[in-house]
Amino acid sequence: MVSVHGRAAAPHAREVTVRIPPGASFEAVVDTLANRGIISRPVLFAVYGRVRRLDRAVKAGTYRLPRGARFGEVHAALAQGRVVTYPVTFPEGLTIREMAGRIASAAGSDSATVVRELHGDDLHLRWEVPGPGLEGYLFPDTYRFAEGVGTERVVAAMLARYRDYWTPERRKRLDASGMSEREAVTLASIIQAEAVHESELRTISGVFHNRLRIGMRLQADPTVHYALGGRRRRTLMAAIDSVADSPYNTYTQPGLPPGPICAPGAKALDAALGPTETDYLYFVAGSDRRHVFSRSLDEHNAAIRRIRSNGG
Repeated sequence: MVSVHGRAAAPHAREVTVRIPPGASFEAVVDTLANRGIISRPVLFAVYGRVRRLDRAVKAGTYRLPRGARFGEVHAALAQGRVVTYPVTFPEGLTIREMAGRIASAAGSDSATVVRELHGDDLHLRWEVPGPGLEGYLFPDTYRFAEGVGTERVVAAMLARYRDYWTPERRKRLDASGMSEREAVTLASIIQAEAVHESELRTISGVFHNRLRIGMRLQADPTVHYALGGRRRRTLMAAIDSVADSPYNTYTQPGLPPGPICAPGAKALDAALGPTETDYLYFVAGSDRRHVFSRSLDEHNAAIRRIRSNGG
């Protein structure tokens, strides 16, 4: 049976929202359109629809159609599937687990199912991304999805936006950096997780590039949080030690972790490809989450003392 979806429209509302479920008969569709005032001559519309083969072409979904619409307008909407879409925003820096609720809402699923569907050893091969999974490649942005489109449709849209990022110019910068695509996205994800203020992205990138170049461990707290399975307000030594063997623990493991720890946005990716040229090797966040950058360990320790003395 075709049913009205959402709030009932006011008697003189210009538009009416209706939902056509999969498998609805053409007769049921016509009856609902007539009952809601979208069409005024259902018998004639039924003949029109069959002549135009609309009876075989109606696409399921939620539609918003004006009362008293022209037959051609209704035909085009139903045959082309011009369904109502809803905006879904994914901010930069979220993990798949943190995205799961938003994906589930768009997909018509639940968070636990989405997490299971989007974690797996071979998913990167299926979706043709660098891996080791889908983490980091579901591009942060605002999307529009029809109701209940399914997880695959949401993932496909987000991965398409990720691929759009890689313009020929950015591919040239990647080649010049000496990093693989996976390494660039992994580094960008750490930069994204560290930077609260956009103005610091390239400087933080410069610090990490310097450390990688001289073989110094990154010692990035967000990588430890990822190994622990969730964010922490502070990173204690006990927490670092508890995941000492994790390849994502950049306090104990050299170089970059195996893959991204969150989804970086375009600006973080640009920062990974184009770091500020600097001789900084350290940074620490103050109370306003802005960082103090230092060239030596002595400078760094002094910065920590100042921040702590100021209540940071």
